[in-house]
Amino acid sequence: MNFNTKTIHGGQHHDPSTGAVMPPVYQTSTFAQTSPGKPINPDYEYSRASNPTRTALENAFASIENGTRALAFSSGLAATDCILRCFKSGDEIIAMDDLYGGTYRMFTRIYKDSGIKFHFVDMNDLEKFHSLINENTKLVWVETPTNPLMKLADIQEIAKITKQRNILFAVDNTFATPYLQKPLDLGADIVMHSATKYLGGHSDVIAGALIVKDEALGEQLHFQQFATGATLGPMDSFLVLRGIKTLHLRVQRHCENGEKVVGFLSQHPKIKTVYYPGLPSHPYHEIAKKQMSGFGGMVSFTFVSGKKEDSIRFLEKLKVFTLAESLGGVESLANHPALMTHASIPEDKRKEVGITDDLVRLSVGIEDIEDLIEDLKQALE
Repeated sequence: MNFNTKTIHGGQHHDPSTGAVMPPVYQTSTFAQTSPGKPINPDYEYSRASNPTRTALENAFASIENGTRALAFSSGLAATDCILRCFKSGDEIIAMDDLYGGTYRMFTRIYKDSGIKFHFVDMNDLEKFHSLINENTKLVWVETPTNPLMKLADIQEIAKITKQRNILFAVDNTFATPYLQKPLDLGADIVMHSATKYLGGHSDVIAGALIVKDEALGEQLHFQQFATGATLGPMDSFLVLRGIKTLHLRVQRHCENGEKVVGFLSQHPKIKTVYYPGLPSHPYHEIAKKQMSGFGGMVSFTFVSGKKEDSIRFLEKLKVFTLAESLGGVESLANHPALMTHASIPEDKRKEVGITDDLVRLSVGIEDIEDLIEDLKQALE
């Protein structure tokens, strides 16, 4: 199947008992057994281990990312935590220096006393990245594009290094989505999504996903999910599955609107820098062209004045864009990273990677572009 067909049919089957086209919401915690240890359906004993609605979603995840095994979690951070539970004291992890604030918080505050050592590096400096690798390096963690500065990393080039050294390579593909980028095909071992965002697509669910190609790795991750309990409930699974069925249509419009918003902002006299991988001036534009089929709907920018007050004034004046955390929904959202999504990152670290106090991040939705441009125009007056 091609991608647009996969979003609707990939890994999916009509309900065997009724023929229902959409999988039912199996709102049950447990399943009947005919004899002790012999469930009626051998795949289902208890919903923490597996649930038919969640299974349908996981099959869809695997299909659209070209994986063999997928897992649905209660959040993107729960999915990330499941990966980190694979490691022990003395292990080392190399991560991109520009990360979602929640990921950075987990790495540096939750796991700081576990004995795992974290290194943060610009993944485009492959020489520096390579110099950090040693016999204790067990995982490389990358976001591409990053949140919120839209940095990119060359997945294929990093995968060559990790495969040579037998190191797991995980990619947070939340911003790009599998519609625009497929990390497993480019050499990654694990793909992570905050399915809350584009995969769900309607700002009505919190969910996470892991997808792998190696079945043994998939089984290891499933055991850790089962043993720690961060599974996605059946109703939320249904909502994300429904969202995936329009993913290709939505992301196409996100891209179209995003490029037009970038065109407007790039010409505005009050805007200093626009961060968007589709711009030829973007430092990683060539990487984006190589590994992405489009440039997405996420845009960040700063003000000529450099003043936090100007960014706050702009955000307070918006009428169509909603000032809120999160991204990837059908509605356009605006966010102040330093005060909102990335507030958990220390100020000196934010400045080090370029998250300034006047930085604004936009999640460009699928509304009429004329209304979005007009809203930005009046908010900048």
